[in-house]
Parts: sequence; C-alpha cells; structure tokens
Amino acid sequence: MITQLQDAKTNHNLLVSSNERLRIAEIFGSVQGEGIWVGVPSVFVRVSGCNLRCAWCDTPYASWNPEGPTLTVTEVLRRVEEYRINHVVLTGGEPMLFDPIEDLARKLKDRNHTITIETAGTIVRDLPCDLMSISPKLANSTPNAESGWRERHDATRLNLPALQELIDKYPYQLKFVVNPETGDDVSEIESLLGNLMDVEGSRVLLMPEGVDSETLHRRSRMLVPTIMAHNWRLTQRLHIDLFGNTKGT
Repeated sequence: MITQLQDAKTNHNLLVSSNERLRIAEIFGSVQGEGIWVGVPSVFVRVSGCNLRCAWCDTPYASWNPEGPTLTVTEVLRRVEEYRINHVVLTGGEPMLFDPIEDLARKLKDRNHTITIETAGTIVRDLPCDLMSISPKLANSTPNAESGWRERHDATRLNLPALQELIDKYPYQLKFVVNPETGDDVSEIESLLGNLMDVEGSRVLLMPEGVDSETLHRRSRMLVPTIMAHNWRLTQRLHIDLFGNTKGT
C-alpha cells in the first residue's frame, strides 16, 4: 500500500506511476559510501525523478533536472547482474515514487540480492528490503523562493505517518544531512525523533553536508560532541573521499 503524501496546498498527485518502465539516471558499481553498510561493494540503480527539491541536492540529474533512458525492469536486472555483486542499492531521486520499483525489488530478491532502498521517507510501499535507508529532510533542505519549489517542498518534505510505518516495517537507518556551521539542525532532529516511537539511537546517523573532503572532514569533527552526547552515529561520505563528487561513484 502507498501512503499518499499529505499536501493540503496543492492538488498535484506526487506519486508517478508506471507499470513497465523506470527512468534511470545511472547504474554503476562502487562501494557504499554512507550509512551503517559503508564500504560494502554495491550496485547502484539511480532512478530519475523526485517529489522534493533539496537546496543542497548533489544529484540534480535525478531530481531538479531528471535525465536518463527509460528502461524495462528486465533491462535493469540484466545490467545489475553484469556486475556479479550481491548488494544492490535502489536510490534516486526518490525510488519509492514509482510503481515498477516493487517489481524490480521482488525480482532482485528472487535472485538472492541484498537490497538497500534510499528514500526521503515520504512514501510507503510493500516490497523486499534489507535496509530502508531513510533520509528525512530538515529545514536546511528548503530551496529558495526563486526556484518555484519552496512552498511545495516544505509542505511535503516530512510525512510522520509514513516515517513511522517505514521504521516499524523494515530494518532501517535514519540518516540526517546536517551542517553544524549554520542553523540548529540538531534541535530539529531531536524534535522530529520526539514525534516518532521506538527509534533506536544506534540507527540515527548524522552526515555532514558537503561535496568535498575538506568540508566534510571539518564538519565531521564538529559533529563528534553531538554524536557522543546523544549516542547517535556519525557517517562520512566515503565515495567523496575516494573519487570526488562525480557520477558513477
């Protein structure tokens, strides 16, 4: 079942449906760079299309300016299997927007793949998933007014019932993008967690915002006291350290 996005300010239907094909920005093999499975060899399937427009989005080619060919699930599976890697990350954009993601996930599980789904946590689906990597969007994600997306993004970036259902239903991690040099992201996280039930501290991860190693290391050091005080976890962006902010990594 899909939990419909709560948006009283717009009549747009934000759930994009397709029975056969997915628009794919890229498929590539690398190591997982973020979260509790960092360093695991993985095949990434990046679905193109998103219901949000984060100001700091580092994959605009899958959100702000979606690109890539439209492929059948069979074509995606064929390309994934070429890598001979067990762990598959379904990411975006927002992969949970699209109906065929359920068929893709089930067929991957039929082939004994371990599956991570990377999502903002605004939509719930019934599909196989070994790790639901949920990245709730904080106020720091809100784009500027000139983008034309500010009001819509703010109205839909959080869906508490969907977040709770994902936490209850799947093995999960909550990964928050934070900038300790501006704003008060930690207080916002504390408030959000206070409205959710049964969240394990070890499943709460703070990840510094940034797209270069110097910035990420500086902000990671700044986050250590917060991590220690709350018994949360710190996650780096290993792929940035290894390859820089480039596609296919």
